[in-house]
Amino acid sequence: MFTLGRDRAFLYGHPEHELTAEEKARYDDALAQRSQGIPAQYITGHQEFWGMDFIVSRAVLIPRPETEHVIETVLGRAGREPSLANLRIVDVGTGSGCIALALAKELPEAEIHATEISPEALEIARSNASRLQLESHVQFHEADLLNGIEKNLFDCVVSNPPYVGESEEDTVQLEVRKFEPQNAVFAGPNGSEVIERLIPQAHEALKSDGWLVMEISGTIAARVKELLQGWKNVQITKDLQGIERVASAQKKP
Repeated sequence: MFTLGRDRAFLYGHPEHELTAEEKARYDDALAQRSQGIPAQYITGHQEFWGMDFIVSRAVLIPRPETEHVIETVLGRAGREPSLANLRIVDVGTGSGCIALALAKELPEAEIHATEISPEALEIARSNASRLQLESHVQFHEADLLNGIEKNLFDCVVSNPPYVGESEEDTVQLEVRKFEPQNAVFAGPNGSEVIERLIPQAHEALKSDGWLVMEISGTIAARVKELLQGWKNVQITKDLQGIERVASAQKKP
């Protein structure tokens, strides 16, 4: 599909199609890159997430199905709000923009912001917003976590932060270690370092009764629960593999 620039229906409908010399060269080049371990998404430049097509490059983490649990959790919390038109959400460390844009699609009346420390990643996120015709629904900010973001403003802070410890490097897929942006994967020696900074900042940014929703890993779930002492309605949601994947908590009035 990538080589021909065609959809799946074309492949099934034209089994007799023979590659031209140019197409074969392009296909061989893609195979050569893949054989070096480069993720297919970085070769094609695309990844599907929440039913939408996202541009990706090595400047951003590849969106994964597990992160869709974050969207589901936010929508579950947002559905309790009496007026979605007044709902304010900020996505911290937006990367490709997949979380912010998925929420913009599902909550078109909400005011959504997204922060990102990497200018290159922010450019990808803005490009995705434009391609998906959602640029008017998300305000992008170049920032380290929630630095410079107004306090006591948001109904929900959502994030897929780095949460892998450097001590766990050997357990991470080689493709991820070698090709995906390290600052989007590894948080520090223990894996909870970025979240330790994010939680107090989120507390300041949220209104009373506002929600913090974060993707985590099972290895730091206990530490995250400790960090969320003082919040209410702390919950850890497991993914389809039974791994603790999403932490959510509500700011006390």
